[in-house]
Amino acid sequence: MNTSNDLLAQESHFEFGKNWASYAKLITESQIGIAVVELQRLLGGRLDGKRFLDIGCGSGLHSLAALRLGASEVVAVDIDPDSVETTREVLRAHVSEGSWRTLKMSVFDLDPKALGEFDVVYSWGVLHHTGDMRRALALAGSMVRSGGQFAFALYRRTLFCWFWKAEKRWYADASPRAQKAARAVYLALFRLACPLKLRSYKRYVAKYRTQRGMDFFHDVHDWMGGWPYESTFPRQVDRLMLAGGFRPQRSFVRAGSVVGVFGSGCDEYLYSKSVSAR
Repeated sequence: MNTSNDLLAQESHFEFGKNWASYAKLITESQIGIAVVELQRLLGGRLDGKRFLDIGCGSGLHSLAALRLGASEVVAVDIDPDSVETTREVLRAHVSEGSWRTLKMSVFDLDPKALGEFDVVYSWGVLHHTGDMRRALALAGSMVRSGGQFAFALYRRTLFCWFWKAEKRWYADASPRAQKAARAVYLALFRLACPLKLRSYKRYVAKYRTQRGMDFFHDVHDWMGGWPYESTFPRQVDRLMLAGGFRPQRSFVRAGSVVGVFGSGCDEYLYSKSVSAR
């Protein structure tokens, strides 16, 4: 429930943590394996001996994936206490070795003097929900050591962002019954639109878990409720990162403009911090 007008405060945000706690009950070894493959795809290799910071850890699935890829230490932070607790439970259940800790912390409170710098900083689909995406991006980047990597995903700006911004603000305050009705409308329209894209709804939902090991129905709730909400274009991201002392390594972005009738989706980015950057 939105109880604050301050977009930087956790009380003003959609209850992401409760959604992730529900999703975490569905995590299987298969989904963990997919998460490992997808994280390695974005980073371009393993994490042996590296410190890994997971900003907005959610369910803890990708903190777990980082440990499976050999990270020497994982620090998982989230502003939502439900996400912090869920991540702790997931790691306790699935990690047999490796150093990790979970912290309730906003991205705006991150300080390299307190936590140290990291070889890899990771924040997938989080920074656009902080209430100040640009400052969050800069502060997250400050946690990357010289020569380290910063991997993140941000919503693409679309023609329908104006609609989704209004919808998300409403949904975050709506009752569970109203949210359920809104999801039913979304899913019905999505199902009707699938044939127009020569897509089978059932096959799409069945294959959805191959996308980072996630669950379609939990992601619909996450998308519809994702308040605060910002979006951006790849060229804007690139300008910000270059100005901050980073250079691009790889990205997975869609070409051209995106309409966004059913959502914007995330573009993925990997940057390395210049050795001279501070």
